[in-house]
Order: sequence, then structure tokens, then C-alpha cells
Amino acid sequence: MTARTAVITVVHERHEHLAGQLWGLRRQQHPPAVFVAVAMDDPQVGDVVREHADAGWDTRVTSVPSSTGGLPLAAARNAGARTALEAGAEVLVFLDVDCIPSPTLLERYAGVLRPGGASRQETRSQTRSPVVAAGEVGYLPPVDHPRRYRGPDLASLARPHPARPVLDPDEVRVAQDLRLFWSLSFALDHTDWRLLGGFGEEYVGYGGEDTDFGQRIGAAGGELLWVGGATAYHQHHPSPDPPLHHLESIVRNANCFHDRWGWFPMEGWLERFAALGLAGLDEETQRWRVLTPTARVTAD
Repeated sequence: MTARTAVITVVHERHEHLAGQLWGLRRQQHPPAVFVAVAMDDPQVGDVVREHADAGWDTRVTSVPSSTGGLPLAAARNAGARTALEAGAEVLVFLDVDCIPSPTLLERYAGVLRPGGASRQETRSQTRSPVVAAGEVGYLPPVDHPRRYRGPDLASLARPHPARPVLDPDEVRVAQDLRLFWSLSFALDHTDWRLLGGFGEEYVGYGGEDTDFGQRIGAAGGELLWVGGATAYHQHHPSPDPPLHHLESIVRNANCFHDRWGWFPMEGWLERFAALGLAGLDEETQRWRVLTPTARVTAD
């Protein structure tokens, strides 16, 4: 019996990227039963989904308002999962809106997560521990319009992430470093989602919530599995390095993470901000603080 699979994506403005993702989902060897789009202050998302989604899916659009702290990425993913579970989903697949799934992505996730399909599945009936599957992400080059990505040659165009493994199509490998978890593309079954408790909604705006989720996997005695054959192709968009427009949320979320786990994530970005005189670590409180607000940085 095939598991009822849901794809969940959170959206703010990148409508052509969303159309590309839906294009990829329509070409799946194992099509989704449910598709959930979570609009973050974006009333046009429903129109894009209605135009590009397959008529055979149980398609749902929900919304989450943003706050002064930034886009509620963690809360939006949790809202998407609740909606998918209400629709009877058994496997939850989270895809960044910028990602186009390869034709075998959903089939591979569902296969790895079914009983007996992953390294620890055989013993989970006795001692339940969560398993999270993460496929490879291939980065696509810039094009003049995202429509250009909707073709059969994405695999030949994409380049792998240098810090993550490159796998054979049928390979599954246990991750040794849970700090490498990211939410661009991952999947787990509904029981494990409930065991982990979703994403920490104390993280608002960009940064930290992914690393926190990875630590939750470890704290629950679970495993992160790298899964070959479940590639997602990341549609290119400009991305400042370091991400100055996320300065405040990165600093705030890094402190939030430290309060829970005792160490700082996103160290590379924090060090870059410090080198630029934008943020600094207070030696007395052992907390990072913003020295130059983003509004002033972007104005300069």
C-alpha cells in the first residue's frame, strides 16, 4: 500500500519559482496525494497554485502573517504540516519554494521511509526513534527567466553543494553531522514529525531554525539519512554573502539557539558581521548584539 504523501512549501512572492516546483511535481513517478502551500503575507499564492497544480491532488493553501521580526519560516512550516496531517498525510515532504523536484524525489522519500526501508526502521516498533530523510540539492545556474528551468536537462546543469555528499541514485547514508540538516528538501513520516515537535517557533525570520531541528533529531535519538535519487534542483536567485538583510534575525536567532543548546550556530556569518563592524559578541553576557541596524547597512 502506498503511503499518502504530502508536499509542503512556504511561499513569499517567488511565484515563478513556485510554478516551477509545481511543474516538477506534475512529473513525479510517485505523485503527491496532497499539496500544501503556506502563504506568508502573499495573497496571490492561491492563484498560482490553482493555475499550476494537478487537478488530481488534494490541494490546500493556508496563510501565516509575518511580524516585525521577519518572515515566520518556522511557524509557516508547522502550519503546513498541520494542514497536511488534517488531510490524512502519512509522509510529509518539505520543499523550499525555490526547489524543483527530480522525477524520482517523492518515490525515493516514500521508499526510504516505509517500514523496513531505512537503516533503523526494523527496530522502531520496539523503541521508536525518528528518521528524517534528506535528498541532494543541485544548484542551477542563472537564467533570464525561471521558466527556462522547466526542461529535461536539469541534472546536467546543476552543481552539487560542496559540503554535502554526492550519492548514487539508490544509496542511503547515515549523516554523521546533524549540523548539516537543512530544510530545502527533507521528509519524514507523520509519527516522527509529532515526536520531534516540528520547528521551534521562537525562531522568527531567517536563520537558526534548521540547525535547531537537526539538534532535535539527535536529542530524540534519531537519524538523518542522506538519500540518493531524491535530488531537488535549486532555482537560482541573488543571495548576498553575508546576508546583510537578515542581520537582525540571524543575531537574534543565534542567541535563541545558544539559550537552548549552549553553542552558536551560523558562526561563519556572525564572524563576517563582526569583521564588518555590524555585530559583536558581548564577553560579559556571552550574547551577540547588533552594532549597526540593517536599515543603515542597506542605506549605505
